[in-house]
Amino acid sequence: MIAIIDYKAGNLTSVKLACETLGLDAEITRDPTKILAADHVIFPGVGAARSAITTLNDLGLIDTIKQVVQNGTPFLGICLGTQIVLEFSEENGGTECIGIIQGTVKLFTPSNPFDKIPQMGWNSVSLQKAHPVLEGIEESSEFYFVHSYYPAPTDPECVLGTTSYANAEFASIIGKDNVIATQFHPEKSGRVGLKLLSNFANWQPSTINHLSAIAQRATED
Repeated sequence: MIAIIDYKAGNLTSVKLACETLGLDAEITRDPTKILAADHVIFPGVGAARSAITTLNDLGLIDTIKQVVQNGTPFLGICLGTQIVLEFSEENGGTECIGIIQGTVKLFTPSNPFDKIPQMGWNSVSLQKAHPVLEGIEESSEFYFVHSYYPAPTDPECVLGTTSYANAEFASIIGKDNVIATQFHPEKSGRVGLKLLSNFANWQPSTINHLSAIAQRATED
């Protein structure tokens, strides 16, 4: 089962419908037990960083998300869900985020008046690294974006895809271990977005599983 985290906002229904189109078993939930028991977890964020972090704290889901990642469960962040896995966002005068991946979230500062903020519409993604979730997705494929801020991870090894907009070439796909996150909305990106979601649903991070097995054997010994 895929758990879609319900934090009282976000594009929950569209993500669930996209999963159902693919024949995937997906449930919108804010129940920590169900989230931790899920085979895969999606955080589909829409809105502001501070309100999202506040709500997640109120629901007791910050520790749940950290535990999901620690357990090695495949985790997908979408849009705001990409930003909150970093350490800090410039939004709302500065917001401390979850800090799963090192880095910050920055505001676009366009010099061209034709570069409207938020970026809203289709834009291409330049793939920087191979990844199982990106298998079968062509270079410079276009995805649907809606955002005023963009992720800037500290470690370039975490950058899986980049996009250019408003004087910035930013990380539009980031990933580390069992976490992958997209600044764009795969659930609104047609066939290529569905391909990404299908890949995610079939993804089993082998490195994480191997490390988990080692940790389990050490505990048993």
